[in-house]
Amino acid sequence: MITDIITWIVSTVSSLGYAGIFILMLIESSFIPFPSEIIMIPAGYLASKGEMNMVAVIFCGISGSLFGALINYYLAIRLGRPLLLQYGKYVMFKEHHLLQMESFFARHGHISTFTGRLIPMIRQYISIPAGLARMKLPIFSFYTSLGAGIWVTILALLGYFIGENEALIKEYLRDIIIGLIVCCVIGITIYIVFQRRRNNI
Repeated sequence: MITDIITWIVSTVSSLGYAGIFILMLIESSFIPFPSEIIMIPAGYLASKGEMNMVAVIFCGISGSLFGALINYYLAIRLGRPLLLQYGKYVMFKEHHLLQMESFFARHGHISTFTGRLIPMIRQYISIPAGLARMKLPIFSFYTSLGAGIWVTILALLGYFIGENEALIKEYLRDIIIGLIVCCVIGITIYIVFQRRRNNI
């Protein structure tokens, strides 16, 4: 079944072109998360064959990711807050927890959103706490696009240069994911140290 889904996605990207990349990345970043690798790597491969433009592929991937993230962001604002305030007490989540989340994202939302978009299993969901905390929309959009842009570009380039070698893609992708996680940890550590030093001044 998974193979059939992947085949369908590759076929969709090929047949719908740039609109297919945008729509599938929108879905991937919002309510039906699935690996973006199976969208952007084939798109990069099609670009290597001259069937697509690489810049347009990356642009559509980033745009789809942003719009999908905005769906989760607004759903969290419209539905998440009322639900949490009404039913959160049953799971030990109280209003002051929501206020703490808002305060955290007001101070650290940019680094949280940026790094969250680079980490598997987190990038699709980082929009929800950002929406719950009512993170400022321009800041959310900028750092979502920045993080998504790095990830989308990496995947598209993998498809462009080694799109026909599935084993090599898996090897490189694993190493890239590990490298991104390590970089995120280092970046967050530096950020925390810098913030503490600035607060102590």
